Amino acid sequence: MTQLPEIIQGGMGVAVSSRGLANTMARMGQMGVVSGTALDVVLSRSLQLGDKDGDLLRAIAAFPDQDVAERVLKDFYVEGGKPEDKAFKSSPMYTADAKRRSHDLAVMGGFVEVFLAKEGHDGLIGINFLEKIQLPTPATLYGALLARVDYVLVGAGIPRGIPGLIDSLKDHQPVDVSIKVLEAHDGDKYYLHFDPKVVMPGDYPPLPRPKFLAIIASATLALSLFRKTPGIDGWIIEGPTAGGHNAPPRGQMMLENGEPIYGPRDEVDLAKIRELGLPFWLAGGQATPERLREAQANGAVGIQVGTAFAFCEESGMDPGLRKEVIDKALHGGIGVFTDPLASPTGFPFKVVQLEGTLAEEEVFLARERRCDLGYLRDPYRKEDGTLGYRCASEPIEDYLAKGGDIADTAGRKCICNGLLATITIGQRRGDFTETPILTAGDDLQNLDRFLPSGQISYSAADVVTYLLAAPTA
Repeated sequence: MTQLPEIIQGGMGVAVSSRGLANTMARMGQMGVVSGTALDVVLSRSLQLGDKDGDLLRAIAAFPDQDVAERVLKDFYVEGGKPEDKAFKSSPMYTADAKRRSHDLAVMGGFVEVFLAKEGHDGLIGINFLEKIQLPTPATLYGALLARVDYVLVGAGIPRGIPGLIDSLKDHQPVDVSIKVLEAHDGDKYYLHFDPKVVMPGDYPPLPRPKFLAIIASATLALSLFRKTPGIDGWIIEGPTAGGHNAPPRGQMMLENGEPIYGPRDEVDLAKIRELGLPFWLAGGQATPERLREAQANGAVGIQVGTAFAFCEESGMDPGLRKEVIDKALHGGIGVFTDPLASPTGFPFKVVQLEGTLAEEEVFLARERRCDLGYLRDPYRKEDGTLGYRCASEPIEDYLAKGGDIADTAGRKCICNGLLATITIGQRRGDFTETPILTAGDDLQNLDRFLPSGQISYSAADVVTYLLAAPTA
């Protein structure tokens, strides 16, 4: 039996938790995690840049159905890379009735990312999904299963359907995923149908079942999932100091200086978690040896750490942005704002306050609203009973024409395009390139912990070494 890791590296942003970072973590005996968000677009744009190191082509050559590989490469691979001033070719936005082309790319995206993360070692690799992003998940998860992913981690919602999804897809069986639809009538049922055989016809042996960790923010949710959802293998308990999307405060949303107020009701009762008998890890503000040992004293296997790894040398973040943030953090010149409006999901979203990014009001207002990726769109019922899709960050007139409330558009940022820009593959539109948005936890100002003496950057190994050191007296 594989020993459970003391440290799980967080699944951050779009490919900030990159395959290279995850591979490094697994080689050190911890758990590396790749982000499962937007892997179809990450792959398509990376192929258009020419795959200079050959990693993508090597992984695609290992895919079990080379007809799929041929279709993806024909669609998106540009030998030598596209011209720098040319826009990326778009891939279709996911819908509930997505066609094979969308599924091909998502399956391949999940496969490639996990295949490369697992390459060259026998350590543990996980993939992180957001429950809020439902439509591409089955296909991306299937690709990850084909690459023999070890763990699936899901948060940003209540992931009741994920264990059943894993069980069906590992046996190459079709799935119908119930999707949440706004303005649905009583009795309406809407599903996303995904059949692996549409992508990969033929008979294949069952795949290994990865373990499933639910990312939660309350013991109440853990108890409900434990009772009603077979197939959960453990918990990641994430507090409001963690980066990315946070669970909203329990009860009525109250703000202080524009940020949500979290109180005693938001503290997780670890005694109730321990009673469930499943392994768990604590996340959010845990990145010290002292907090690791404290977590273990409270019954946790260990901790999940995101922010420290987001800014290490192996992360997928633009190195220039990473350097700028570290420099400002060292001199006390940067902070994180828990923005209740930024994300169209309605979940609070932690935004790094870095000049020149979407965190700046004038930069945000100067960007022309558009929605051409669509991961955070909400399906809604149109008058004829069919599905439409809207996002509070899209052009306001489009949102209103689809029945949206103008109040929902205030302060909404394009998280999708911003996160892709953060990893240097933002879309180019004429003379304009999409602007990054960075997210991190409240621990951002403590990055100096991980820097070797006299250095201005640090590695994932530096973080692991620091965390596993004996706590100071």
